[in-house]
Amino acid sequence: MQISEAWLRSYVNPAISTEELVEQLTMAGLEVGSVEPAAAIFSGVVVGEVMSMHQHPDADRLRICHVAVGQAEPLQIVCGASNVRVGLKIPAALIGAILPGDFKIKRSKLRGEESFGMLCSEKELGLATDANGLMELADDAPVGVDIRDYLSLDDNIIEVDLTPNRADCLCVEGLAREVAVLNKMDWTTTQIDSVTIGCQDVLSVSVEATEACPRYLGRLINSVNAKAVTPHWMQERLRRSGLRSLGPLVDVTNYVLIELGQPLHVFDTAKLSGGITVRLAKADEALTLLNNQVIKLDNEALVIADDKQVLALAGIMGGSDSAVNNDTRSVFLECAFFAPHAIAGKARRFGLHTDSSHRFERGVDATLQLRAIERATQLIIDITGGEPGPITEVTTDVALPQRQAVLLRRERIAKTLGIALADEHVVDIFQRLAMVVQTQTDGWQISPPGFRFDIAIEADLIEEVARIYGYNNLPSSSLLMRSELSSVTEALLEIDRVKDLLVDRGYQEAITYSFVDEDIQKAIAPEMDVIRLQNPISSELAVMRTTLWCGLLKAALYNTNRQQNRVRLFEAGLRFIKKDGETQQQKMLAGLVLGDVYSDQWGDKARKVDFFDMKADIEAIFTLTGCQVKFSSAQQPALHPGQTAEILTSDCETVGWMGMLHPNLEKQLGFDTQVFLFELDQNRLLNKRIPVFKSLSKYPSVKRDLALIVNEDVSASEIVNCIMASAEPALQEVVIFDIYRGKGVEEGSKSIALTLVMQDYKQTLTDPEIDAIVGRLLTLLNTEKNARLRD
Repeated sequence: MQISEAWLRSYVNPAISTEELVEQLTMAGLEVGSVEPAAAIFSGVVVGEVMSMHQHPDADRLRICHVAVGQAEPLQIVCGASNVRVGLKIPAALIGAILPGDFKIKRSKLRGEESFGMLCSEKELGLATDANGLMELADDAPVGVDIRDYLSLDDNIIEVDLTPNRADCLCVEGLAREVAVLNKMDWTTTQIDSVTIGCQDVLSVSVEATEACPRYLGRLINSVNAKAVTPHWMQERLRRSGLRSLGPLVDVTNYVLIELGQPLHVFDTAKLSGGITVRLAKADEALTLLNNQVIKLDNEALVIADDKQVLALAGIMGGSDSAVNNDTRSVFLECAFFAPHAIAGKARRFGLHTDSSHRFERGVDATLQLRAIERATQLIIDITGGEPGPITEVTTDVALPQRQAVLLRRERIAKTLGIALADEHVVDIFQRLAMVVQTQTDGWQISPPGFRFDIAIEADLIEEVARIYGYNNLPSSSLLMRSELSSVTEALLEIDRVKDLLVDRGYQEAITYSFVDEDIQKAIAPEMDVIRLQNPISSELAVMRTTLWCGLLKAALYNTNRQQNRVRLFEAGLRFIKKDGETQQQKMLAGLVLGDVYSDQWGDKARKVDFFDMKADIEAIFTLTGCQVKFSSAQQPALHPGQTAEILTSDCETVGWMGMLHPNLEKQLGFDTQVFLFELDQNRLLNKRIPVFKSLSKYPSVKRDLALIVNEDVSASEIVNCIMASAEPALQEVVIFDIYRGKGVEEGSKSIALTLVMQDYKQTLTDPEIDAIVGRLLTLLNTEKNARLRD
């Protein structure tokens, strides 16, 4: 929210600078995002009045004007604006004036006629981005007065970044209240009196959705002049609040919105059919909004309707069919309280976010409506004239929010904030915050006002004491923690150690959204149920991920589209799955690689990454745990059917998956190279085998090389596992060093060459003992895997 500092100081004006005011607001929890001057820098511009004018003799579009600027004689100024006329009061830049952009006004001749200044538009003064003619000032503007003083342009625009719980400060009065409290000053609200009734016309109002709209006020105002000009003071205050002038009727509602924090709406009475009804929409009802967007409503949308059609999306935006325009002669002014739960999320559902919805979603004071409608009525009459009718009010008291008293204990302030405040100080803080205070033996019963939706528990009251007293004034002390340090188990591996390993191997950590595109989710994990969000940020972030691959693939594609042809990413995060009807979170570790094995270098021949490069990375991870895993050929919908492995523990429990992205998915997602992926369950991955000391043998080790012929479907890991399962005490290690297919090996078979490393702890192994071990292993391999020695 942005407001004019001068407008704020018209309510309460502490003797502090702008910088000090900004610091006060920020330290009170109302963070100021920026402070900008209200107008560009210029000088030498005064209020002028066109006294007479005649046509330029040599230019059809130019006129020679004589302009009074507060000097002895009017100045001759040549002007080409279409709206210049006798009696018009405008900004006049005198000779020597400097306009925005360091543009200096000099005495000049235009088509032979001397000009002693320039008549200015809003654009030329830096007050608007566009202008159709001269800036027209009020008829009572004092001639010769500096335009900066007349329009109060020596002002600042303060933008306050409010948290959702402080909706009470979404208006000038709310901020003024805070400034007054912080500076211990008195202040007064805007004086609002009931207007004199000018006619007895009323429009019937019916509220069907009483829970969503507990209070609705409306009144007819006849004989308004919609062509009237909004006063410059109001236009300027709106401009400095980020709103442009849209005509007096709409300007008034926007002005009261910024001033008091109450959204209002005006309907053109001539476009209404029958009375007003506040109800829930019917399925498939359509509404064309003020921005010309056509929306289809459902039965959860709260609407304002007449006897014929829907007129407005309640608390969000009006409809174009009932909008006011320059021909409007009678209006129905609406002012209502809509419950936050009835408006929250509704605007976003239709792709909208308005000043009204922003306030109603967070909470508007339920006691403000009568005051706001009287204020708006008076402003409309002052600007456009008109005859106001009586106010029609429909209130459901039981549905209005009830503000419950909250107990604040004296000792809790001291314990939480570390200070002992005098009772008078505490009472003064809350009374200045417009709260009702009742003193009790151990503290106070405090009733918050209607505009403080954020006060519900004792901690909220303590926060109020802290921020008004001043966070900087609270004592600072070292924390004293009494706790017993517990031992860290060695059976668990820290995930940070795994991350460090992956970084050492060339990976970069990625953090992606837990929300993903439903189409991508279904393409990668079609067999898993998706968990949809009730109010997604966008259609591309509509479901919870069941695999981390969704985000990694999107990140990799983003990089490859920007000439990053070697990508190695990993992510440690949560996936969300449905199990036994409940949503469960599961910690996962996932990775992705594509492109060359090495970055650009000259030592080795360039080659693309393959299945076994990623397998080596995974094996390196499990080396940290000391656990053995198996890679078993399997099928996974997202992976290539011939290059997919299920990763299993020694107990045959699934730890995760790895493989190459399925060619169909590769094409669908837009990759032009092979992509390799892995995903591991952290709960099983991080189980660490505690190392046990084993003495070193002082006897030499022995190696024997074997070349075995096995069937094509027997994997090398099966051979290694079979040998290690033999439990030969002297066998220390099995190393595969070659796999061969081709000449000398019959079709359907392959040759696996391996090295057996043997070592005894009691003696040096003899040849007969070594041969006996090799013989037993060959017999076992022949029996279990139908393996035989290669000739």
